[in-house]
Amino acid sequence: MAEAAPHVKLLPTYADIEVANRRIAGIGIVTPLLESPWLNRELGGRLLVKAENLQVTGSFKLRGAANRMKALTEDEHRCGVVARSSGNHGLAIAYCASLIGTSATVVVPETAPAAKVERIKGYGATVVQAPMQKIAEVAAEIAGREGRVFVDPADDFWVVAGQGTVGLEIAGQAEALGAKIDDVVVPCSGGGLAGGCALALEQRSPGTRVHGVEAAGFEKMANSLAAGRRINLPPGGRSICDAIAGLYMAEIPFDIVRNRLAGTFAATDEEALMAMRVAFSEFGLGVEPGGAVALAAVLSGKMPISGKTVVAVISGRNVNPDLARRALEQEAA
Repeated sequence: MAEAAPHVKLLPTYADIEVANRRIAGIGIVTPLLESPWLNRELGGRLLVKAENLQVTGSFKLRGAANRMKALTEDEHRCGVVARSSGNHGLAIAYCASLIGTSATVVVPETAPAAKVERIKGYGATVVQAPMQKIAEVAAEIAGREGRVFVDPADDFWVVAGQGTVGLEIAGQAEALGAKIDDVVVPCSGGGLAGGCALALEQRSPGTRVHGVEAAGFEKMANSLAAGRRINLPPGGRSICDAIAGLYMAEIPFDIVRNRLAGTFAATDEEALMAMRVAFSEFGLGVEPGGAVALAAVLSGKMPISGKTVVAVISGRNVNPDLARRALEQEAA
């Protein structure tokens, strides 16, 4: 494992999340909190599922992308943007670029699911493929050569503020339900969703604990929190949870969560597949493996909910059809 180089970047605040919420209104949707009485009985607590897989472009990533794109200056708009992404961030960037009338190039790993790549192209973006460990370098080279604004999937002020609107919505929806949320569990890779939610809930729902869930073998956040500094991962790991199988621990999210995150869990491939099955059978939701890991942490018992009210964020739905069939066929077997 490699220690990430130290830098100092401006961190968003709760006020920035409120600004983001107003800025992205009309681009994304307010996603629902769903509940299954059967699951509540089985788990001995109250589980609320935040269905970000129903978001426009199929994941929470739309929020951060929309906030960043709406904040572009006239010169930046004219030059366009470039992003690195395993798929969902790229989809969101491509979609938002098409909405506001600017150009986008998305650098994706060679292992990115074909369905995601084709959808990115479908929104009019240029797609460049590179080895996973090289996508940030390639994106930076394109930004320098073409004068494009680089939009990182997690290490970006506006992106993190945009992702924080998930936490803002959870707090408001819980209030409407008369529910006191004990814990919120979110999928975690670079940490943008965890960081944004931690900021929002610290203000709107004091006492609510935020937990991150990583793909087993890709525990960047856990390693970084244990070391007290950002730790990146070497290439070579394997997981079906491609959306959260990145190698880099982002600086801005880590600086936010290092004193705010209650802890982390790791979900295995089999646990993610189980959560995909339950999401479909109980909520009628199509979910990608990386988007299912927070639910997996609850269902596996790693995140106990007995006697508590817990929100699990389902972060995305953009799954390879063959993998979706694999999850459902295992249920039938």
